[in-house]
Amino acid sequence: MTHARQSLGKHGEDLACCELRRRGYAIVARRYRTRFGEIDVIARHEGTLVFVEVKTRRSSAFGGATAAVGFHKQRRLINMARSYLMGIGRTSPPCRFDVVGVTLADGDPPVLDVVVNAFVVG
Repeated sequence: MTHARQSLGKHGEDLACCELRRRGYAIVARRYRTRFGEIDVIARHEGTLVFVEVKTRRSSAFGGATAAVGFHKQRRLINMARSYLMGIGRTSPPCRFDVVGVTLADGDPPVLDVVVNAFVVG
């Protein structure tokens, strides 16, 4: 991954965390590494443990940031969440998956789209 891409992603995660805090989320962890990959943000919101995927883009072309979380990414997020829960010794607290899309178009203010309960584990 290039430095510019990492920098873009980190900036998007910073903006996403600010927005989540504004909405009452308590950030538990950021960039949590598992053997399946990295969870961008883990937070608590109204008694629920929330696993947050942040997608940052420079434009809304190609469906925007939230469109990038398809079936395979959802499966990876579920596996990463299970790994996190096993690591903390808890397997069944109330959990959900949110997605934050961050669009950073040149010259425009950032646009954040928070999708609560973005997909259901079935």
